[in-house]
Amino acid sequence: MAVLTVTIKEELTLNGFDRGSVNTIAIDSVTQSFNRIVTCPASVDTTVAMFQDGTNTQDGALDLQDVKYVRVTNLDSTNSVNLSLQVSSAENGTADSSCSVLLEAGKSFMMGAVHDGIAVDDDAATIVTTLTDLESIIIDPSTNEVTVEVFIAS
Repeated sequence: MAVLTVTIKEELTLNGFDRGSVNTIAIDSVTQSFNRIVTCPASVDTTVAMFQDGTNTQDGALDLQDVKYVRVTNLDSTNSVNLSLQVSSAENGTADSSCSVLLEAGKSFMMGAVHDGIAVDDDAATIVTTLTDLESIIIDPSTNEVTVEVFIAS
């Protein structure tokens, strides 16, 4: 087992004052890592990670019970992508809803646990406290070929 240390650092001097910060977290009991750099062809949605109840249930799947940290970075220097979080609100391994976020060039998206780690609700603008499973992450590169990096610790 290992400890994953994640450090987020912002450097900003505004009106002569340091407004930056450093935040570090240690994630214990990491036994597996998944890291890939993926070229996403123009105009084609690309699944970059899939999470299931077991690694034997779907080719290339990561065990959603074990995942502790997820990071997706858009390595393109110019083009944004749509990062789609496919949600299994029935927790049956099949996505039945999604949430998409804009991932600008050079930016990263991070989250922790994928089991009971996300929920979406389209009929009310309220906080959802009953979280469900993330089933997969899909990149929509629009009309540009882009490259993304995926790092997952379990």
